[in-house]
Amino acid sequence: MIDYTDVDSRAGLPDHAVELDTTGLYCPEPIMLMHNKVRDMRSGEVLKVIATDPATTRDVPKFCSFLGHKLIQQIEDGEYFVYFVRLG
Repeated sequence: MIDYTDVDSRAGLPDHAVELDTTGLYCPEPIMLMHNKVRDMRSGEVLKVIATDPATTRDVPKFCSFLGHKLIQQIEDGEYFVYFVRLG
């Protein structure tokens, strides 16, 4: 897996205020953790989520749509899924 912490700015990936690592967790845990994390964040901040559950490719966009957040980037890297979400 690429260490996205080190390459975000050099690779042109969005800056983020908070990172949430949900690797190894399966539905519904990644979304539940995202929901808890965004409660502590402000509108406009970016949350970076790292996941291994393929269901997140469906769940994260729905989470964003339902709660008024914007999915600004989604990356698939082998078994890893990385999302950048700007809070609405």
